[in-house]
Amino acid sequence: MPFIELETNLPASRIPAGLEKRLCAAAADILDKPEDRVSVTIRPGMTLMIQGSTEPCAHLLVSSIGVVGTAEQNRGHSSRFFELLTKELSLDQDRIIIRFFPLEPWQIGKKGTVMTFL
Repeated sequence: MPFIELETNLPASRIPAGLEKRLCAAAADILDKPEDRVSVTIRPGMTLMIQGSTEPCAHLLVSSIGVVGTAEQNRGHSSRFFELLTKELSLDQDRIIIRFFPLEPWQIGKKGTVMTFL
């Protein structure tokens, strides 16, 4: 159950229409998870600074069970997410940071319990 959170200082008007759907589909493909299990949040208009600059930038947070726990996994994921984000947001790679968070099934609540018991 991946959680994809895109935070950017770009205004909402600069977020391409349908980005949430394309980001969801891409995350499902990249992480090899069913698309209906991916949760996407996009937060435009944030106050962000990268490398001492408030020029347009973005943070992508990727949390999931079992697929973001190693450097080898995340190197491949990172490359593919960067390809999508640079294209969709018209940002250079040095204006994007991706953070990967491995999750355990007991850390995700669903249907009145946690994923461990589903």
